[in-house]
Amino acid sequence: MMLKNIPANMGGYKLMVTEEPTIKMRENEQGVAEPVVNRQTGAQEFVVSLFAKRRVQPGEYAGKGEEIKVTLTADPGEGFDEGTYVQLVDATVSHWENQRGGRYSSGLSFRAIGLTPQG
Repeated sequence: MMLKNIPANMGGYKLMVTEEPTIKMRENEQGVAEPVVNRQTGAQEFVVSLFAKRRVQPGEYAGKGEEIKVTLTADPGEGFDEGTYVQLVDATVSHWENQRGGRYSSGLSFRAIGLTPQG
């Protein structure tokens, strides 16, 4: 059973743009890069890389952060330059698995409708 589109509360994390939003691309069967469109809406999708680090209370240890890529289902617009702190709008997380050529991989994918500037 695959768990998909689980609402994700990212309020406990500081999210900083590490790569500005760009149009999400993938290779088709001929090996040509093409824009990704949402299967349900037909809208073009975008992707943004964020550094996520847990917010801490005084005296707590923050630990290391992690870079995540987030698929955006709408154009986020301008103003999300590298180093900008943001919040995700209606974030979800899904589990994925792949088994190809005898190799197995799995992980989490993040999606959101868009971004809003933090503070």
